[in-house]
Amino acid sequence: MPRHFDPHLINDPFGDPGLYVNLVFEQRALLFDLGDLSPLSPRQLLRVSDVFVSHRHMDHFSGFDHLLSCFIGREKVVSFYGPPGLIDGIEHKLRAYTWNLVAGYEGNPVFRVTEIDDKGHLTCGQFSGRLAFERAEVPSTMAEEGVLLEEPGFRVRAATIDHGIPVLAFALEERAHINIWRNKVEAMGLAVGPWLGTFKEAILRGSPEETPIEVTWANPREQRPRNLPLGALKKEIMRITSGRKIAYVVDCAFTDANVARVVSLTSDADTLFIEAGFLEADRDRAAERQHLTAHQAGTIARLANVKRLVTLHYSPRYQGRGECLAREAEAAFRCG
Repeated sequence: MPRHFDPHLINDPFGDPGLYVNLVFEQRALLFDLGDLSPLSPRQLLRVSDVFVSHRHMDHFSGFDHLLSCFIGREKVVSFYGPPGLIDGIEHKLRAYTWNLVAGYEGNPVFRVTEIDDKGHLTCGQFSGRLAFERAEVPSTMAEEGVLLEEPGFRVRAATIDHGIPVLAFALEERAHINIWRNKVEAMGLAVGPWLGTFKEAILRGSPEETPIEVTWANPREQRPRNLPLGALKKEIMRITSGRKIAYVVDCAFTDANVARVVSLTSDADTLFIEAGFLEADRDRAAERQHLTAHQAGTIARLANVKRLVTLHYSPRYQGRGECLAREAEAAFRCG
C-alpha cells in the first residue's frame, strides 16, 4: 500500500526529540518539535509547511533559528502551532535580530502562528518578512475536537497534557486511503496520469457523485467524453480503506488525567512515537521530572491499542544502555 506519510525521528533517542513527516505526494513535510535540526538537509527543511511545537523547553524549540535561517530570502509561508505563549516566544526570537535589510530580499517568508489552550481556544498571530517580522494580530477562533490543521487528505489534532506546564501531544490522521486499480483504469481505456490526483482530491473533499472529472484516455484519437462522473469512476476503479494514524507524545507526567488524554488521542494509531526517559527502577526520579518511564510508555501504548511503538527522549543517564529502555517499553506494550 502506498504511504501518504513517511515519518522518521530527526535524532537518535538520546538526542533532542523531533519528528519529520514527509508528505510523499505533496512535495511538503510536517515537523513535530524544533530541537536540534542539524541532521535535516536544507532541502528537507524547505519542504516544511507546518510545524507543531509541543512546548518551549530548549530541547524542543531551540531549532527555530536554524529553520529561520533556511527561510530568509525565500517566498515561503509556514504555519506554527503550539501551546499558549508560542506567539510571544516566536516574536521574541524574531526581535532578537535586526531586519533593516530584509525588505529588499527577493522572497518574503511569512510565519503564521496558532496557539491552542486546554479549552480549545485558538489565538493567532502573523509575522511577515516584508514588514520586518512585526507582529500582526489575526482573529481568534475555536478548535473542534482539538483539530489544528484540517485538509482534504489528513488532519492534525492536539491534546493538552501536564508537564508542570501545558504541553501538546499530537495525532496525525490520514482521512482515507484511496487505492486505484490500475488494471481497471486501463480496462476502461483510460490512461494513468495526473487526472487521478484530481479524482482522489474530489473524493476526499466529499464532492457529489455527479461531479465531472476530466480524464485522459489512453488513445486520444478515439472520440470519448472529456469528463466522467465521479460516482461512476468510484464504482469502477478504486476502493477506500481507512487511513494511517501517527501520534507523537513527549514530556508527559504519568498521571491519570494525562494517561486518559493520551490514550484518547492516540487510540488505534499505526505508530506511536512516545518518550521513555527513565527505567521503571527510577520511576521516582521520572515522577520528580514529570516524565514517563519506559514501562509507563509501553503501558500507554497497550492501553491505546496502537500497532507499533517507537520510544525516544531517553535520559542521558542511560547513555550506552538505550536497549534497556527500548526492551522495557516493548515488554510493557506486548505483555502488560
